[in-house]
Amino acid sequence: MDATPEAIGATQGPTARLVLASASPRRLALLQQIGIEPDALLPAEIDETPRKAEPPRELARRLARTKLATAEAALHLGDATMPTWLLSADTVVAVGRRVLPKAEVPDEAADCLRLLSGRQHRVFTAICVLSPGGRRERIVETRVRFKRLSGRDIQGYVASGEWRGKAGGYAIQGLAGAFVVKLVGSYSAVVGLPLYETISLLEGEGYPVRAGWGGLA
Repeated sequence: MDATPEAIGATQGPTARLVLASASPRRLALLQQIGIEPDALLPAEIDETPRKAEPPRELARRLARTKLATAEAALHLGDATMPTWLLSADTVVAVGRRVLPKAEVPDEAADCLRLLSGRQHRVFTAICVLSPGGRRERIVETRVRFKRLSGRDIQGYVASGEWRGKAGGYAIQGLAGAFVVKLVGSYSAVVGLPLYETISLLEGEGYPVRAGWGGLA
């Protein structure tokens, strides 16, 4: 793909418009990987603080729904002149019922890594699709096991800076891929967007998911 969508007014064709309610370059790249180029990015700034005793699965669902509703309100879809599909997602990393933060400072990242070391954790990614015909959602659970991390592993990874802003304090598509002993579920969901489920939801809601495939060769 040559262009990155920047404005709500951009369109990819005469029949449909797709808006991604996210500023994540990872989610954009994953969509582009399967030949889908959003016409616009519409980041939804929301409070992602977990509620008291809120299960990780329900947190992911609530945040994805809230992002969708926030973007829907900003778009004024009732006034749209072209059929519009809106896609939102959120990823939550948890050890048991404990939700790990999106690490912003080195100590926070190191704490996450120490907690993940040598054990299994779960990654919940919720996706929501709003179409001219309705809305659908899906939650994908992936189980990931890390090797036992040494002090040098943790120190080196924290120094890399890859963890910044990442749920659970790591990015599986980067250096932290070397920590993964076992993964059961969707790798792309851990990155930020489960591709099989996303394309299934979009296609089920009538979005032309293969419209751009002819130009990929």
